[in-house]
Amino acid sequence: MTFPKIPLAQSIIEICALKGIRHIVISPGSRNAPLTIGFASQPRFKCYSIADERCAAFFALGMAQQLHQPAALVCTSGSALLNYYPAFAEAFYSQIPLVVISADRPLDKIDIGDGQTIRQQNVYANHSLYNANLVADASAENDAAINTAIDISIVKRGPVHINAPFEEPLYETVSGISVNPIVSEIEATTPVIGISGQFAEIWNNASKKLVLVGVNDPGIINENAIRFFAEDPSVVVMTETTSNLHHPSFINNIDTIITPFTTDDFETFKPDLLITFGGMVVSKRIKAFLRKYKPEHHWHIDPLRAYDTFGVLTQHFETAVNDFFKNVAPVDKTTDSHYKALGQRLKDLRHQRHNDYLSKIPFCDFRVFARIIPALRKNSQLQISNSAAIRYAQLIEIDPSIEVFCNRGTSGIDGSTSTAIGAAVASKKQTTLITGDIGFLYDSNALWNHYIPENFKIILVNNGGGGIFRILPGHQETPVFNTYFETEHDLTAEHLAKMYGFRYIAAADENSLEKGISNLFASDDEPAILEIFTPTSVNDSVLLQYFRELT
Repeated sequence: MTFPKIPLAQSIIEICALKGIRHIVISPGSRNAPLTIGFASQPRFKCYSIADERCAAFFALGMAQQLHQPAALVCTSGSALLNYYPAFAEAFYSQIPLVVISADRPLDKIDIGDGQTIRQQNVYANHSLYNANLVADASAENDAAINTAIDISIVKRGPVHINAPFEEPLYETVSGISVNPIVSEIEATTPVIGISGQFAEIWNNASKKLVLVGVNDPGIINENAIRFFAEDPSVVVMTETTSNLHHPSFINNIDTIITPFTTDDFETFKPDLLITFGGMVVSKRIKAFLRKYKPEHHWHIDPLRAYDTFGVLTQHFETAVNDFFKNVAPVDKTTDSHYKALGQRLKDLRHQRHNDYLSKIPFCDFRVFARIIPALRKNSQLQISNSAAIRYAQLIEIDPSIEVFCNRGTSGIDGSTSTAIGAAVASKKQTTLITGDIGFLYDSNALWNHYIPENFKIILVNNGGGGIFRILPGHQETPVFNTYFETEHDLTAEHLAKMYGFRYIAAADENSLEKGISNLFASDDEPAILEIFTPTSVNDSVLLQYFRELT
């Protein structure tokens, strides 16, 4: 096998291999040549070359999202490292393991006016779980820092940064390694925390318990836990599309339920005890509700962290969700409550109003989402971009066999397509990305990628701008709004599709949409884009009227 001659590069590569890191996303450059040569020459690794660093980082994020283990990113010195930052921050807030390995100039070259030299040490300090600032020579201290970085990324589920200075010559190779790096054992345990005493009393005295589930990986909540809070008359479970949690009794269209509430309705529905688990919550309305009508107690269940999203967090249970509810069951006493029944009545009423409204609206974004989500293949994966797309998706029923993902850590539009492609490569499932036009165009370099699976689909809803701004307070039809907020445009994906080898399908009305959906899923012999053109000026009024007609 071929190895870089530089001992430090050898140590990094060997420790990554021994720690089980297999997927290496490489951004081309010169200073990282020792790492590139080493990783790409080893059959132990699967390497990917992606030139645009921002896209590369989100591609790696998508892989790690699916693999539940770190993907590594390798870049040269200078601004390349900064282009990883959006995905790095997303990994931090979404608790996704990611290892960034940056090549650097030796310390004596920094701040002397040399090319491609920036202050790389601790550049991610605000969002990195660990920063390994290595020295130029192989050493036990370097080995310890590399081990610590990778271990923390795995155990604490997040991004870390390893910064490695290399001196020229950079391209020399050898046939064997000259280092014997020390590799530590990973120690990872999740405590099992029981519930007793005051917490058992709080649980049993609460006649209105609201379980709110944010971003959640598919299949991690077991049937016993689901059954436990599905059958309790004092429990209402509210989920989101990204929760990947399903049961007939659960409320999975939060905004549809609570937007029409009066003050009395809010008071009636206000929980005594709020229990949350999973990641970020999309619905602004549920956050506004719980911040104003505060429950007496808020418990969050997560082995690692808890955010005080509603300003009333009273207890963080640092344990797995399944273990928590397993330990609640023995102390649970049946509570006389009509809370679940109230939730079910609201769900049934809103479902009927929802269907009535959809039957009479014109061709628009809402109608498109109501058609495309039920048309997705069962047992597939859905990736959704941020902004309007993820919000429309919350209003539509989705088949429980479909796994749903969205970059809700920072909620940015910058890397949804790149993430979806990385996830599709790692999961090997048929993957569909539903995205808006601004997010798609912003991340169009994601298609500059040689690894896109043939069964990868993009559904692009093009309403000519950032339509979500039309439904936010402050919308006015003025040149300032249209230019600087909505960013109106007349661009399409047609030429991008041709350039990058995607089959292109267009739709602009009910008939062409039906044909387009059928065509999109008819074959898997090449990636495909279905671009759906909707009217810019209708979508906001249709959506706002929807919430008025739900009562």
